[in-house]
Amino acid sequence: MVGSHHFLPMKISLTSFGFSSRVGTLVFLGLSLVSLPVGVHSAVSAKFVLEKSHEYFPDHVGNEWVYQGTMIEGGMVQIKNEDTRFTNVSKVTGKEIIEGVEVTVFHDTNPGNQGPSDSYYRRDAAGIRYYGSNPGTTLERQLVPYQIVRFPIEGPSSFEQFHRKGVDFGMDVDRDGEKETVDIIATVSVQGQDTVVVPAGVFPDAIRLEAKMIMQVYLSESGESIQGTDTMTAWFARGVGLLKYIERQIIPSIQSQNERMVEVIEELEKVTLASEVALLRRSEATAKRVFRNNLFYHELLKISASTCLPADS
Repeated sequence: MVGSHHFLPMKISLTSFGFSSRVGTLVFLGLSLVSLPVGVHSAVSAKFVLEKSHEYFPDHVGNEWVYQGTMIEGGMVQIKNEDTRFTNVSKVTGKEIIEGVEVTVFHDTNPGNQGPSDSYYRRDAAGIRYYGSNPGTTLERQLVPYQIVRFPIEGPSSFEQFHRKGVDFGMDVDRDGEKETVDIIATVSVQGQDTVVVPAGVFPDAIRLEAKMIMQVYLSESGESIQGTDTMTAWFARGVGLLKYIERQIIPSIQSQNERMVEVIEELEKVTLASEVALLRRSEATAKRVFRNNLFYHELLKISASTCLPADS
């Protein structure tokens, strides 16, 4: 999605079309997006309101989270076994002013195995808004700022982050010398509360959020379009923040019918909150990012770059 994963812009969230690339045993990728992964135990969905919603998104300067990551990718036709493991360290590094607004800066060393980036958020009584990232993309700069979480968090519920048509995609996907346009829609939903098991421990009553983005890219040469989707499910614990996320993308091909699927998972291994160091292990049931750079976008960038033509200037 456009954005980082730490809060869900797919951070929870628009990390969505900057496509990342790489995903392994495609048997797993064929699973329904609504099914829960191993290590997550879902309770019966019931209506709830989290009055202290902000406590699920700690953003004090100095807070640091270490995540174990896995990336799997492959074509929809054949099964591959490419499983890439990585580590990402996310840290709140300070405050900055963007367009006259004070934002909080999160620095990630390797979100989604895409290299280092900074992401900018503002949290207030209404929720959390995403103000972009560095490095960013042409597409992202046209969309920010946008809401990624609303306070108070109520479940089950959903809202539309944005719905834009004819946006400059910033890339010449079909290599005809003209950049494409895109229609894009993104939504976030609060789905329920689960018990989540990650390397850092066992966390009951974690909130489960899902961010989804659909992008329709219009090819200027043929007039046809290609569609990709990016869905991120993320779990947050009170006083801890992001425990785990699973991002699944369907990446279209302009050269064949063989779409690709990419799955990225990050799970919390260690958390340091302010001056307190908490090394949480699996045996500790301690309850003490809608959604990183756009994976779909990166994948199309690869296609364009492979033709030796400029992609995004």
